[in-house]
Amino acid sequence: MSKSLDELLVERAKRGDVEAFEQLISQHEKTVYNIAYRLTGNHEDASDIAQEAFIRAYSSLADFRGDSSFATWLYRIVNNACLDELRRRKRQKVTYLDQSVEMEDGEVSRQVADTADGPEQALERVELQRAVQESILQLDEEYRVVLVMRELQGYSYNEIAEALHLNLGTVKSRLNRARGALKEKFMSLELLSSSVVCRPRRGKAHEL
Repeated sequence: MSKSLDELLVERAKRGDVEAFEQLISQHEKTVYNIAYRLTGNHEDASDIAQEAFIRAYSSLADFRGDSSFATWLYRIVNNACLDELRRRKRQKVTYLDQSVEMEDGEVSRQVADTADGPEQALERVELQRAVQESILQLDEEYRVVLVMRELQGYSYNEIAEALHLNLGTVKSRLNRARGALKEKFMSLELLSSSVVCRPRRGKAHEL
């Protein structure tokens, strides 16, 4: 069975090939940044966390045994770095949101730029992404992390449980609560949007 590109690069990086590790960074940096942004909601923090995650990965590369893919191992490091930041915020009672979802090289902005939609559709897509991001950030930390890991990163329930040191039942429970909270949020947004669209225009009542 042939080895993946990541596996070949990891082998070279373990032997001290810095260029190989730089290629690994290039392969994963956008996803790492996007994960950090989804969890923290702040571009500057996401950039710092991405850098910290790659430093941690390089320092721990000798301990990587290949039990999981390099990507899974790296994304766990990112998650842990994000959790450290969220806990720091909680201790210092730091709360802020980046309202914009636009990134120079991030995955979210590329999703908008790569579409063939017209200006109105592109704007709707940006607004939807903004609403999703803001809704995720309104979740408690314990629910936000499992939601991002499952729905955006594609971790299995078992991988989430292992990474967060939780039992399987707790992971499923938190995920269900997070999904329910998002569903309620978007149902309320749809009702609000419908009420605005259906509202009669001023000055037209006499025509009825």
